[in-house]
Amino acid sequence: MAVMWYPIGPAGTPHPSAALAQVNEDGKLVVFTGTTDVGQGSTTALAQIAADTLGVPLDWVRLVTADTELTPEDFGTLGSRATYVTGHAVQIAVEQAKQTLLSVAGELLNTPAENLEIGEGRLWRQDNPDISLDIPTVAREAILKRGKPPVGTGTFAPATTMADRETGQGTPFPTYVYATHMAEVEVDTETGEVAVLRLVAAHDSGVVINPMLTEGQIAGGVAQGIGMALSEEILLRDGHTLNPNLMDYVIPTALDVPDIHFIHVETHDDTGPYGAKCVGEPSLIPTAPAILNAIYDAVGVRIYDLPATPEKILRALKAASKDAPALIP
Repeated sequence: MAVMWYPIGPAGTPHPSAALAQVNEDGKLVVFTGTTDVGQGSTTALAQIAADTLGVPLDWVRLVTADTELTPEDFGTLGSRATYVTGHAVQIAVEQAKQTLLSVAGELLNTPAENLEIGEGRLWRQDNPDISLDIPTVAREAILKRGKPPVGTGTFAPATTMADRETGQGTPFPTYVYATHMAEVEVDTETGEVAVLRLVAAHDSGVVINPMLTEGQIAGGVAQGIGMALSEEILLRDGHTLNPNLMDYVIPTALDVPDIHFIHVETHDDTGPYGAKCVGEPSLIPTAPAILNAIYDAVGVRIYDLPATPEKILRALKAASKDAPALIP
């Protein structure tokens, strides 16, 4: 077993995100953000946040991302910050556009805006749900007849400070995530080979925006952790890389990834969008130490120099047998 905690974003450095949102005449929502999706699924998560904030189906939302001509500046896809920071900016921007719709709908339905509910692409009166309008109708009214386009801007920068040099105290990160991984391994004491049989991954990522994407990121982190623990190593000699290709630099394949049991330990972070935090890099961190601890539990030797190759394990077993006390006949 291995336990970890991990912060979001760079230490003590402002790292803002911004978003722009507009509801078009057809009721569809367009969100502009500089955040880059590098395969982790942030575009989907941000679209979910936008859709839930406005109260429309997910397929009514379009994200325009990472276009330096159209989208606002973003600090970057790093430090497991995209959902937490950019998601908050998106939520703020869409909420502003939503308030315009509520205001116009309130005038059309002869009721204060605070008496309206919005969801599934419609607005209705709380005191009489049968009195309602669809969002496209309200959007056209706002844009074409009242000169009030439903648009919004949102920025979010976590409140952080650098740690004091003398006391070590400060707020370098806005929040932290936590995880525990448990690994079951099988070690061949004749060859030193290790097989990872099962892995349990329990993560506190705040409120989980998208369980499938979250588990996909954890699975990817576990795969990288297996490589870190057992095989991945850059070999150098006289300044030259001896294994500069994927034939000799061994990364795990799908056949090397065990069954993974995911546990979502949901908490609510008041500073994150809908209580969400992150899951990116934390999915990697506990995997290798859990595997190394499992190797120790299996054969009684500690490997401190990663990766734990078969050769290292055999050397450790041989050294341990030499140091063992002689048996009394």
